[in-house]
Amino acid sequence: MTHFIEQQQQLLLFSVIQDSEVTMQRPAVCHLPNEDLEILNAEYGKNMIKLLRIRRDGMKHCIKEVEACVHLRLDSVNEYSQGDNSAVIPTDTMKNAVIALAKCNGIETIEQFALDICNHFISSYCHVVYVKAYVQEVPWRRLEKNGVPHVHSFIFVPEGIRFCEVEQCQNGCPLISSGIKDLKLKKTAQSGFEDFCRDKYTTLPETNDRVLSAELFCKWCYGECQDIDFDCVWDIVHESVLEAFSGPPDCGEYSPSYQKTVNDIQMLILARVPQIEETEVILNNIHYFVTDLKKLGLTNEKEVLIPVDTPYGSCTCVLRRKKCLEEQA
Repeated sequence: MTHFIEQQQQLLLFSVIQDSEVTMQRPAVCHLPNEDLEILNAEYGKNMIKLLRIRRDGMKHCIKEVEACVHLRLDSVNEYSQGDNSAVIPTDTMKNAVIALAKCNGIETIEQFALDICNHFISSYCHVVYVKAYVQEVPWRRLEKNGVPHVHSFIFVPEGIRFCEVEQCQNGCPLISSGIKDLKLKKTAQSGFEDFCRDKYTTLPETNDRVLSAELFCKWCYGECQDIDFDCVWDIVHESVLEAFSGPPDCGEYSPSYQKTVNDIQMLILARVPQIEETEVILNNIHYFVTDLKKLGLTNEKEVLIPVDTPYGSCTCVLRRKKCLEEQA
């Protein structure tokens, strides 16, 4: 019994010593005068609100499965500076509002759904000065058999994730952007990389015959125009990306670099969709290297290649119509 008490006393003493050490190491709180500080931006919201909306027209069902994020900026920052929550709209309320809007308004397109979300918070709360809604769609496609669409069955088709973002201020027009992400593309010919800058650290050989494999992110911004057919525009952009990347189906088109491929994609998008003011494309380069099969007594005429996930190259370009820059100036 005495031994047990001694053990408990030692543990208690050790705990006190630890607490005192932590206290000694903890830096003192420094209070700066409020007039020396300024909050530049304060916003909050709810992320990853996931839902499936089913519209039933008799036996035919239509679905939209989405993931939404909503962020608000209020006309005061008292919740940050004073700990006053009286103006704070709980993020749980924000989640419930998004779900209710999906129920009441449906989801015709994710862009319209994001507009509905922004309009709800701007019109319902006078102290909300800014709303940003991000929505992305799970790529479900209706199943078909012998050209006949199924009434209620769908298949997951990973041909890029469709997303959009809408920003709106009080008494302001919404700013709408749409995009494609996680679109994986590959071609096994008509790609090279030559005549690049060299120095003492350059070991990369030049080539006019390589595998071009990439993961694409493409985002575009609309001007102040009404009655946009968002589905139609997305389909045109998606088709333009595939066409510019691959070239004609019978022969392809040579790509001298990832950068030129990015520019080809952007030029084709802006040429085909006049409602788009600006487009951003990011192309991540997934390298493939020819593996040496000599140890196996085999030759390898660029038939077997090994992918290298990291490190990977990446190029980004934002292309904007000049008239938009002139109007801003």
